[in-house]
Amino acid sequence: MTNSIIRLVRNYLSLVKFSHTVFAMPFALIGFSLAVWGDGNNFSLRLLILIILCMIFARNAAMGFNRVADKRFDALNSRTSSRELPSGKISSKAAIVFVIINSILFMITTGFINKLTLWLSPVALLIILGYSLTKRFTLLCHFILGLGLSLAPTGAYISVTGSFTLIPIIYSLIVISWVSGFDIIYALQDDEFDRSNRLHSLPSAAGKRKALIISIAVHSVTFLLVLFAGYLGKVGIWFWAGALIFTSLLIYQHFIIKHDDLSKVTLAFGTTNGIASILFAIFIILDLWLRSR
Repeated sequence: MTNSIIRLVRNYLSLVKFSHTVFAMPFALIGFSLAVWGDGNNFSLRLLILIILCMIFARNAAMGFNRVADKRFDALNSRTSSRELPSGKISSKAAIVFVIINSILFMITTGFINKLTLWLSPVALLIILGYSLTKRFTLLCHFILGLGLSLAPTGAYISVTGSFTLIPIIYSLIVISWVSGFDIIYALQDDEFDRSNRLHSLPSAAGKRKALIISIAVHSVTFLLVLFAGYLGKVGIWFWAGALIFTSLLIYQHFIIKHDDLSKVTLAFGTTNGIASILFAIFIILDLWLRSR
């Protein structure tokens, strides 16, 4: 009985790639910290927990829906055929229920934060769930994924303040360009499969070599936005230390990925970007906290 429960939990954690929460969660914590220590609002542990729960529920819903929407393609692709739905570890019906439950929990949780987050929650769900269908009709799917994750810093900020301002939006733009750039790298693995199945991506449309050049260009925009965020926020040395580490790791992933050698895509996509986001958030939050004292 216990082993069955543990196996079921593992299957669902694998279904939603829970480890990939490290991409958006650190930026949600940045948005929260900008509101608390950057703008002088009171720290609330209750609110922080609600924001974290929103992130978990939203990601579960988005990834669960992605797996349901892509089940047919995942079954055809040798790289993804062992995923939970095509392999039968989790049924499509169970996955749909999982998506519905997490979507409802997300909206309920936003209602405990403030009215603005509740009103915006259906829009957020539309974006993060809708991404899964975009490969059917546009090669801009990478940027729509970035848009979905970019809701983290601004959403966390308005959870505290109930209003918008420029700096958290800049961080959202950082997320859009950063995520889009590394998702293009991730999509290199499936360029031939996408073309043969009429799915859209930059690698399938432009080829691996040109797609890598586009990814570098997009990450160059990320670098400029990081500089702008630092300038606008009148930051201290700890921010710049974090920015240096973050951008260095962006550059590193482009050195280890070649159009004719994708053996290190997992290292670039998951490990490098996960470390980059965590360290960037730690240094920014430290900088905000020290300057608020």
